[in-house]
This record gives sequence, C-alpha cells and structure tokens, in this order.
Amino acid sequence: MDFKRRRLAVTLRNQLNYPLQFNPFVFSKIFLLWVAIGIIGGIIAGSYWIVLEGLLHFLAQFQGLYVILVMAGAGLLAGLIIHFLGDPGEMDLIVNNVRFKGGRLEPKNNPAMILSSWLCIASGGSAGPEAPLVQVVGSTGTWIARKLKIRGEDLRSLSIAGMAAAFTALFGAPLGGTLFALEILHHKHVVEYYQALIPAFVASCSSYVIFILITHIGIGPTWAFPVYAAPELNDFFYAMLYALAGTAAGWLFIFTVRQCRAVFKKFRVPIYVKMTAGGLLIGTIAYYVPLTRYFSHDELNMLLEAQFTLEYLLLLLVAKILAIAFTVTSGWRGGFIIPLFFVGATVGMVVHAAFPGQNLPLIMVSCMAAINACVTRTPISTIILLSTLTGFHQFIPIMFASLTGFFLAPKTPLINAQLGVKEEVRVD
Repeated sequence: MDFKRRRLAVTLRNQLNYPLQFNPFVFSKIFLLWVAIGIIGGIIAGSYWIVLEGLLHFLAQFQGLYVILVMAGAGLLAGLIIHFLGDPGEMDLIVNNVRFKGGRLEPKNNPAMILSSWLCIASGGSAGPEAPLVQVVGSTGTWIARKLKIRGEDLRSLSIAGMAAAFTALFGAPLGGTLFALEILHHKHVVEYYQALIPAFVASCSSYVIFILITHIGIGPTWAFPVYAAPELNDFFYAMLYALAGTAAGWLFIFTVRQCRAVFKKFRVPIYVKMTAGGLLIGTIAYYVPLTRYFSHDELNMLLEAQFTLEYLLLLLVAKILAIAFTVTSGWRGGFIIPLFFVGATVGMVVHAAFPGQNLPLIMVSCMAAINACVTRTPISTIILLSTLTGFHQFIPIMFASLTGFFLAPKTPLINAQLGVKEEVRVD
C-alpha cells in the first residue's frame, strides 16, 4: 500500500512540474518541420504558377504556323539550358532516388528544371507542372533535412512530404496529393513508406492553404463536369465496362511512349537537338489539332463545352497521345498526369458518341480513372483526385473503374523505377 501511495505522489508531482508536456507522437518539433516544408512548398508552387501563367498568356498570342516556330524555339532554348546547367532528370529518377538512395533528391539542378519546364509548358508542350514541382519541392525537403542533420527514414519522409506538397498545390486535394506521392513510388505496394503518410499529409495541408493564398485560385472543382444523378447498382458494373476502354487507351499510351523513347534513344545527339526536334513534332500536331496544345488544364473544359463529331474525337485522341509521347520522350520537361485525364475524357466522349444515350459523366470519369490508374499505378489517390477535380462525389463508381485500370495494367510499369528491383536511371 505504501508503494502505491508513493507512486501516486510521484505521478502527481510530475504532472505539476511538467503540466505542458506533450505526447511527442502527436506534437513535436518535427511536426513544425513538416508544416514548414508545406509552407515552403506552397510558396514555391505559387510563385512557379504565377510566372507560368504570365508566360502562357504571352506565348498564347502566337497562332497558326507561328506555333511550330515557337515550340521548336522553346525546345532549343530549354535544351540549351539543360545542356549548360545540368540535367535534373525526370520522374523515373525521382522515384529511383526516393526508393533506393534513401530519399535524397538532389537540388543542384533545380534552376535548370525550373527554367526549362517553364519554357516547355508555356510554349504548349503536352506535359504539366507537377513533375518539375515534385522535383524542386521534394529536393528542398532533402536540403532542409541535410542542414538539420536528419538522416534515415526521417530524411526520406521529408522528401516525400515535399513531393506531396507539390502534388497537392496543383491538384487542390491534400489527401489525394498525399496518397499520390506515396502510391507512385511503387507499382504494387500502395503504402510501402507508410511512416511518411502523416508528414506528407501535414505538409500537403499547409501547402494547399499557401498556394491558394498566393494564386487566388478558387476552392472547388477544376473542371465543369456534367451533373451525375444518384448512382444505381448497375452503374458499378457499367463503370467497369467503361473502364475497359480507358484501360485500352492506357495500354496504347504506354506502347506509344515506349516506341517513341526507343526511337529518340537511337539518335546520339545533344539534348537540345532532341528537344528542338520534339518541339517541331509537337508544334506540327498543335497546328493541325489545336486542342492538343498545352497540358489540358483549361482545354479539358473546352472539350466538355463543345460538341464534336466521332471522327474528330478519334483524331483528337490519337493526336493527343502522340503529343504527350513526343513531349515526354524528346526531353521536354513536365508531367503527364493531367494530360492523361484529358485523354481519358476524350475516350469517354468517343464511347458516348459511338453509343449515345449512355450516362456521359459516368463514362468520362470511369475512363479517366482507368487510364490514370493503368499508367501511373495509383488506384487509390486517383479516386480522390478525380472526385476533387471533377466534383464527381460518388466515390464507388470511380473505385470500380480505378481498380479495373490498375489490375488490367501491363505487368511492367511505364515508370521503370516503380519496380521492386534497383536499377540505374541514366540521365542523358
């Protein structure tokens, strides 16, 4: 009994002496570091976006045949920047470094990534700003960790937190951006780095707020999708059926990218020559099919608002896949996630035009979910991202479509570093 009394007295004395002691798992100094990385990521993403919008408006005035000249010139200039300032690599390199090099993303080539991606995206390349910002913000997390002498899994978590902050700023979905940063690191295991989930989520939330404050982009769906009525049981089966079309487009996209990559690798020429050739190809496609120009952030709304024939939609589908493939394989910098959503939406409109009377919003969102899950291997985050971007708040049909695309994807992923085997990712 005396022992219990003494133990109670010690406990009470400790509570009086340390009344503000927090549980370190819930609140600690590193929590503030996660918030800081999110804030820094939001500032970087917001600043990047403002400059990008200015360049987009300036270069958009060049139309007609000038499009080809502008894009060839942008490819040459961006290639020269990379040639002289250093090649920052692409998503393959980012995933490889996170998985096999302890999460260390090198910030030394960030100036080349920023400048070249501005030119590539603003001139009309079919690639978005998500990949450049993931590299820049993720490597900033690595740099901060090194300065604070943080090592091991904590360093990897800070790098992933920076990646998530970048995804969130552009997609406007903190939870979706968090899961996407984790899912894209592996072709099978969604939560391989589960210890980075909370750091990534905290950084995503703070990044989202800062990005909105800087850019003044409204909170809400990015694309004005048709209204979807209350789901019925049959819709889940229809979602899987429509997802087959999206998955087929994903296979076609992966095949096209691999073939284009093999062709460009055969030419042992400097990077600026490849990027100039890429600019000529992308510019020519944009001249004949203007809706393929840019990374489809605004073009998807144009696709939703207009009425197109089945023949034009098929032409647009093929042209956009080629434009993305030429962009990502010729050395142009940018990500293909939003362009993939555009391809998925186009596939959905093709299906609807071929079989009128079907549920258009369900077809489109199913195809968009399937192609993205098929190509990027991110079935869970795709559900949340699409729901946020389209305002399609019925999760279950998107879940069925996303899982269909994921499980019917090719065995070998497009992003080779997602495989479970370490490989050398060469930087040209």
